[in-house]
Parts: sequence; C-alpha cells; structure tokens
Amino acid sequence: MNALTISVATAPKVGFVSLGCPKALTDSELILTQLSAEGYQTSKTFQGADLVIVNTCGFIDDAVRESLDTIGEALAENGKVIVTGCLGAKAGEGGGNLVRQMHPSVLAVTGPHATQEVMDAVHAHLPKPHDPFVDLVPNAFGVAGIKLTPRHYAYLKISEGCNHRCTFCIIPSMRGDLVSRPIGDVLKEAQALFEGGVKELLVISQDTSAYGVDVKYRTGFWNGKPIKTRLFELAQALGEMAQSYGAWVRLHYVYPYPSVDDILPLMASGLILPYLDVPFQHSHPDVLKRMKRPASGEKNMERLLRWREACPDIVVRSTFIAGFPGETEAEFEHLLDFVREAQIDRTGCFAYSPVAGAVANEIGGMLPETVREERRARFMAVAEAVSAAKLQKRVGATMQILVDLAPGLGKKGGVGRSYADAPEIDGLVKLLPPEKISKTLRVGEFTKARIVAAQGHDLVAQPF
Repeated sequence: MNALTISVATAPKVGFVSLGCPKALTDSELILTQLSAEGYQTSKTFQGADLVIVNTCGFIDDAVRESLDTIGEALAENGKVIVTGCLGAKAGEGGGNLVRQMHPSVLAVTGPHATQEVMDAVHAHLPKPHDPFVDLVPNAFGVAGIKLTPRHYAYLKISEGCNHRCTFCIIPSMRGDLVSRPIGDVLKEAQALFEGGVKELLVISQDTSAYGVDVKYRTGFWNGKPIKTRLFELAQALGEMAQSYGAWVRLHYVYPYPSVDDILPLMASGLILPYLDVPFQHSHPDVLKRMKRPASGEKNMERLLRWREACPDIVVRSTFIAGFPGETEAEFEHLLDFVREAQIDRTGCFAYSPVAGAVANEIGGMLPETVREERRARFMAVAEAVSAAKLQKRVGATMQILVDLAPGLGKKGGVGRSYADAPEIDGLVKLLPPEKISKTLRVGEFTKARIVAAQGHDLVAQPF
C-alpha cells in the first residue's frame, strides 16, 4: 500500500496524556504535530491506542504522584507506554531513574523538550506510516529515496566503512571504520523498496559479514519486535519480507568468516538466493599475510566445501589480485590451483595497482607492470575455463529468470538473469522468442525458461 493512501482507519494510533505546566504543554504540542505530520492518529482512550505517550510533571509531590499514577493506569490498560517530561529526568533512590524504578516495563523514558527522542522511541515500537519529507518526491521509493538502478532491482547498503587494514586498500582512510546502520532503518528501507516494485534486493557494504560488530550486535526493533543487529537475523528478516513480495535477496561483499556458515540453511531453504560474493583476493597464506587478509587459503577451501555440502546449488563469485608485491611464481601457481580446485563460479581479477597511500607499496618486491598484467591474463584464462565448464552443465535445466530487457513485450526475445547472475558483474541469460505466441516478457517480472546453450559468460534460454 502506498504510504499516501493509508486510511485513518488503518493508521497507527497513539494515546497522549499531557500533564504539568504550559511549558510541558508546548512540548506536547510539538510531539503531537510531528506525530500528525508522519501520519499517526491520536486515540482518546488507552485501549484504542497502539501505544501511549505520557508527558509528565515532576515539580511537586502531588504532581509526581499524578504522573506515576497515570503511567500505571496506561500500563494497565494498554501495556505500551513511552514516558517523557520532567519526571523522566528525575532520579530515584540510589541515583537510578525514578520512572524506571517505579514502572520498569515502560518502553522508553526521556526528559523534557525531547521531541526527537520521543519520536525515535515511537518509531522503534510503532513504525511510522509515511515520511512527509520524502513521500512526495517524484519517482522515489518512499523512505528509500531516489534510485539510479532500474526500478526492478536496487542496492541496500547496511553499513559504511571497514575495520580491516588490508595493505592494498585505502577505503578505511576514506570511509573510516565500520559503522552499521540501525537494523530497523535497514528493514524499513527494504520494505519501501519491495513496496515500490523492486524484485531483487542486493545487500552491500564494505564488509557485509561484520554487520553489527561495531555495536556488539545490539538489539534493535522492527515492527515493534526486538531483532539483533547481526547478518543472520538481517538476512532472515529480509528473506521473509522478500518472500511475501515474490522477490530475491542477494548478498555481496561477504568475508568468509565462520559465522557465514549459519546463513547457508537460509539459502538451501530458498529464503535468500544461494549466491555469495566473497572477495578472497588470493589463496597462498604468505600472500594473504602480506595483504593482511582476515582468512587463510586452506580454511577458505574447507569452508567452500562445507558451503556446497549445505547448499549444493550455491554460486560463489569472487575477486582476486594477481602480481601482488613479492608474489613469487610458486605463489601465483598456488592461486591458479586454488581456482581450479575451488571451482569458483564467477571470477574477476585485477593486476595489482600501486594506489597512492596503500601500505602494500612499501612492502618491497614490486613486480613489473608487464608481469602483473601477464599473470592477470593467465589467471583469467584458468578462471574462465572453470566458469565455462560450470555454465555448460546448466544446459537442459529449467531456471527462473528475472527479465531486464524485453522490447515489444519480448515477442522477439529479451535479456534476463538467473539467481547465479548479479547485475553488471556476472553473465546474462539471452532469452529466445517464447515458444507460445501468447507468452509475453515484461521487464521486472520473472519467467521460467529452459537453458538451451552456453555462450562464453552467458546462457541462452527458451521461455515457456
């Protein structure tokens, strides 16, 4: 449902009690104005509200008693209460918060003139119907804003920055350490995207696996329910949300930590796509050590085997660096053997580039550019052979294809992608004209197709 069409009957309702002096009354007016602007309705009774806000007074004993009694009444009749105002700032015995001591089950407590803190608490327990600042922006996805991607797929950034200090990378110096977005905000944006018609959500960050590490996986809230700020819980929630919209969720930039193993059952059950974009960068332990990467090549091989045991359909894409400073021919051959044995489905490779500011430039053993480029070419020849062989095995299979291009309703064919193909970095599925004359293809919709051939990085399929 579009946020602008939410009816008064379905809008969330907030009960409000304002106690105390005129200064408290003006605070109440500010809060009520913001609630109204965001689409909340007010309730005249505690029972008819989704939650209750009590703006308290804490000046004299009688006012304190009245405020505490009102909070107790609201808790008894409603159960969900946010407390604000002067009493919220009053200390109790032992220096603790008085309201918390007397009514420990309240949802949140703030002091006076704290409109934003109150609204944050409301949003955590009763998501807002709409945002007046973004809902009227043309071509936007509500709180998700304007997207530059086609309307049927979108990127969802879950964090910024990175805690690693890989010697070839300068991202932390530009973007800082890891900062995870509140999980409620992430899920709110995802829902807005799905409601706007997105059929594929691509989860991105500098280090997706580390989501929530910086906040110690603290508990956030989504639709009034607690949820940990951690990749597993996020992936599960996104997958369940996507299922209700008939959409895909794809994970990118996933470091191969042991915790990623927990996500494989979500892929095996179809909740999220059995696809992982894992930046291995190299396989030889000595090179990885010089790179200051967080995992060794041997463990990566073991982990890949476990992933495929848990989810046989999993597709793994990765990126590697050839010609890293000090890389010997033996270390490079180790990398080629790894790619052959690991059977990486989709692979990209960069010849090492001495980016200004990268610590790796000071390691020593910088290889000539011609050697770096020659190794990159050798690597890609091996990687492409592995990929081509794996694509050939898909011939004859039936796959679900997300249509990206369909001129004339696809009467002469079109272009799409399978679960194994992320947009712009992986291959395509070239769609032949449908077998049935009545069959049409539409951008942003799924179609079943039979794979009839493999061509380089791409597949050719017959829709039916």
